[in-house]
Amino acid sequence: MPKDFLFTSESVNEGHPDKVCDQIADALLDSLIAQDPDSRVAVECMITTGSVHVAGEVTTRGFADVQQITRGILREVGYTNPEFGIDYQDAGVWVSLHDQSREIADGVGTGARPQGAGDQGMMFGYACDETPELMPLPIMIAHRLCMRLSEARRERLIPGLGPDGKSQVTVEYRNGRPARVAEVVIAQQHGRSIVESRLRQEIIEKVIKPVCGPLWDGSSRPHINAAGTFILGGPEADTGVTGRKLMADTYGGMARNGGGALSGKDPSKVDRSGAYAARWIAKTIVAAGLARRCELQLSYVIGEASPTSIFIDTFGTGVREECEIERLVRARFPLTPQEIIAALDLKRPIYRKTSVFGHFGRQDPDFGWERTDRADDLRKDAGL
Repeated sequence: MPKDFLFTSESVNEGHPDKVCDQIADALLDSLIAQDPDSRVAVECMITTGSVHVAGEVTTRGFADVQQITRGILREVGYTNPEFGIDYQDAGVWVSLHDQSREIADGVGTGARPQGAGDQGMMFGYACDETPELMPLPIMIAHRLCMRLSEARRERLIPGLGPDGKSQVTVEYRNGRPARVAEVVIAQQHGRSIVESRLRQEIIEKVIKPVCGPLWDGSSRPHINAAGTFILGGPEADTGVTGRKLMADTYGGMARNGGGALSGKDPSKVDRSGAYAARWIAKTIVAAGLARRCELQLSYVIGEASPTSIFIDTFGTGVREECEIERLVRARFPLTPQEIIAALDLKRPIYRKTSVFGHFGRQDPDFGWERTDRADDLRKDAGL
């Protein structure tokens, strides 16, 4: 990677159609896993003008009222006015759920042998020392902008905002380190009575400047509703689908991505539990001082417990060779699905919270993959 460069990441508001789908899928998962921790859930959603479609595979001893949960999410994220493209009371909710495949269930099984992975696949974890959360700065600022927009809407700090919106942040790096915010792009849905010029100024003063702080300087450029007005939004303007915001869910494009969606899947699916484990390990490596930047890949085969591969790249910042760090990781961290689920306590209704503003870099006690309690042990193992 060059020493001086620009890098851009994007986040989206909770009312973005794709994110609405993620929230519905994870709210259904939470409802079922609260009743039956062994629930097997793989739920997908699609939302468009006036309707939500929920489909997937579910095997559980619990029961989820899909209609009620779906309408509850629409209400919570702000779709309470037909003017915004869908209304929680009048939307059509179509449901098509069936049992998990018997062949998959038998392959994953939890009998005498260790629980196998719920699917094949590879997943990546990443950490770096750019922020206190050990996350890339561009995606952290992008998430904070969307959080602030949500706060401004809910608390009417800026009246007339709609649920849909996005942020995009370009950070200038000098000598490999973040130096300033060069560009901020905001697309924010609003009501018809809003004066666009006033909206732009309020977003700059009440959202961008407080979030960016000293990184926002005299040459930083804002782009707010650059196409003009943004009245028609939400599902009426943009069909939403579960799992379509993977870069916003993870590392903003700074790290590679295995391609498997996270939301709507119980932790037997390594797309989710493996991605959380990979973040946990990568973050611990950086927190332990073994590297300033670390990307870790895990891969699995359906029905088998142990990963088929582990790959670690410290991008030249490691104080030990990658092969040595891998040996320490194998000795110190759980790597089978059953071990990961137990270590991170994943059979709990914690998933709705992950479905907006990123799965990583959040200081929430329920997000066990963000802890660094094994950093001292890893440091000692490495002889530091």
